[in-house]
Amino acid sequence: MTSEIVLQMFAYLLPSVVTGIVAFYFFKLHTKNEDGRRRFLLHKDSQKSTLPTRLQAYERMALFLERISIPSLVVRVAPVGNDKNAYETLLIKNIEKEFDHNLSQQIYLSDESWNIIKTAKSATIQMIRKTALSQTESADKLREDILNDTMDKTSPSATALTFIKKEIGELW
Repeated sequence: MTSEIVLQMFAYLLPSVVTGIVAFYFFKLHTKNEDGRRRFLLHKDSQKSTLPTRLQAYERMALFLERISIPSLVVRVAPVGNDKNAYETLLIKNIEKEFDHNLSQQIYLSDESWNIIKTAKSATIQMIRKTALSQTESADKLREDILNDTMDKTSPSATALTFIKKEIGELW
């Protein structure tokens, strides 16, 4: 074989190699686009069914936070007797009961939201316990003290609710 024949074969082979590389590149690009389109359509379809459920979970947790906010809780849960310790226990049990009722909603919320809600619940219980340590004698006086102690402070529930509203805004 002479160099001229090799050069001629290379000249015939070069366009087919270039065409093959271009075809491979376009085929790979097309496959990637189609995969992305299928993923997008699948995500869009799943959003239609999961978004209402997620929003409902956020609604329930917003309701939970409203129900455990100190002013709402103290107005809704009246003392049964005059014992301040029994009233403290009643308030805490009410918060725990509300939380247990909404426990399953955590699967629809982000981890950060769920942790903030748990922190708000714990902080609310701490505020009640801290106020109950005072020298108050009766449940009615404890109720009044809890309201007075929390009037000037931002409630943990309000902080958590603000975060939830912000996170729901990011869903759109």
